[in-house]
Amino acid sequence: MKLKNVFQRKENKYLLPQTVFDDFVLDLEQQMAVDEFGLHTILSLYYDTADYQLIKWSIDKPRYKEKFRIRAYGVPGPGSLLFLEIKKKVNGIVYKRRLALDYPAYLAWQQTGRLTVDPKEAGQIKREIDWLFTKYPHLAARVLIAYDRVSYFDAEDENFRVTFDRNIRWRDQNLDLSAGSSGMLAAPEIDVLMEVKALGAYPLWFVELLNKHQLRQSSFSKYAQVFQRHLFKKECTKHAG
Repeated sequence: MKLKNVFQRKENKYLLPQTVFDDFVLDLEQQMAVDEFGLHTILSLYYDTADYQLIKWSIDKPRYKEKFRIRAYGVPGPGSLLFLEIKKKVNGIVYKRRLALDYPAYLAWQQTGRLTVDPKEAGQIKREIDWLFTKYPHLAARVLIAYDRVSYFDAEDENFRVTFDRNIRWRDQNLDLSAGSSGMLAAPEIDVLMEVKALGAYPLWFVELLNKHQLRQSSFSKYAQVFQRHLFKKECTKHAG
């Protein structure tokens, strides 16, 4: 199956208490099904400048913002695929472009900084990644964020997906992805984070479901939460010292 490497959609977030989640999912499963991956762990390694320029810019909610991360589905090792992702948001629309690397190619990139890919398959995305590292010459891994996810798909609309994330955790030490997904909870008070990914308007049945359970959209970014709650304090302490 050919991997999809370019995404364009809206992504909206909702925070669900456990009791609401239990009832909501029962209704949701009348229309959607869990995808083939079931419950799985996602590891995202976020890159930033030494003074966290990218996330600070993002928190200010500009019309345009961008992030760079490496994503792994499960703890990577020989035989794994990893994804180098540029994620941009322009006027509320998310554009994600990613480059898939097998584990040896990923390790080689880590060691040399050079990407070896088929130019016919991913030449443009490679150039965008190279340009980003030129624009931000001190871009480096700053924090790893991991969480456990279940994704639902709609057989009638391949562009509509609903995901549920639990146990959002982070660490800013030992940033080797192969070291596992352990970390401290980013927001212990949050039971479930729901993300709704859609190219256009929500299906009417889903709007009715949100209203039934009185769910309202929330502003929530995993990396922004980690920075504001944890990394910002460490940065202030470092500069004060």
